[in-house]
Amino acid sequence: MLSEFMDPLCQLIRFEATDSVVLSGLLYEPRRRTRRAAIFLHGTGGASIFDSDRTNLLAREFVNAGFAFFPFNNRGAHLVRRLRRRGKSIGGGMAYEVIRDCVHDIDGAVRELRRRGYRELHLVGHSTGANKIAVYDSRKKRNPIRRYVFLAGGDDTGLLYAELGPRRFESSLRKAREMIRAKRGGEMMPSRMMSWRSFYDTANPDGDYNVFPFLEEMRGLRLGRRRPFRMIEAIRKPSLYVYGENEQFAHGDLPRCAAILAAHVAANAEIVILEGADHGFGGYEEELGKLVTAWLS
Repeated sequence: MLSEFMDPLCQLIRFEATDSVVLSGLLYEPRRRTRRAAIFLHGTGGASIFDSDRTNLLAREFVNAGFAFFPFNNRGAHLVRRLRRRGKSIGGGMAYEVIRDCVHDIDGAVRELRRRGYRELHLVGHSTGANKIAVYDSRKKRNPIRRYVFLAGGDDTGLLYAELGPRRFESSLRKAREMIRAKRGGEMMPSRMMSWRSFYDTANPDGDYNVFPFLEEMRGLRLGRRRPFRMIEAIRKPSLYVYGENEQFAHGDLPRCAAILAAHVAANAEIVILEGADHGFGGYEEELGKLVTAWLS
């Protein structure tokens, strides 16, 4: 067992997503050999597992519980960055990410862990990372993951709608569609640190990003044509959903959001509200880690 105050040891792992994009992560392994591992997906907005206090703090709990822990920087890490694919440099970071590409990233991480002998694999995603679990499940039903853990899954589409208002929201979507049709979707928006393609991916009510459309149900809106919560309803693997009591991005009413979510999850899902915590679970990493590892065990 690691000391309460010791940072766990890890090794830097460079691996390829299944479309050959080169990614980097940290592999934490318990001293006693295990075949169990948890892959951690970070959120968006400039996130990086290398810059987060959460990484070591969660890793300690996973390793102490007998799990290997593999957080990695996916292609949406940081705001703007350069990635390598087949020897060429391509645009990366939140500004250029399209969420469905998470399938390549997750499958690359799975392939790397299986190559190292891990067979019982779990997915843990925070914020947009939670959305990515649902997208992965939707696009790859037959996958080797045993269980899913959704930490503070967000309604980014609804938050954009609330920020912009109905008229600006629709006009921005229309402009994004025009730019994509004109093959200019990779250009940056004048008012945001996002490309037009990434903005459309995030804001499109019928797109992959709109996993947790809380605002639509809270206000009785129908922003798109497709059924809300369709991806959540389709999940059949055991799933844990965790939110902090002081979640900042729940449209001011976390209990209502939790009730809405409860109406759409399967019978083998559990929803937990962590008392005192906020969206990032800062200061509550130990409690969160113990909660998640106990549930996975």
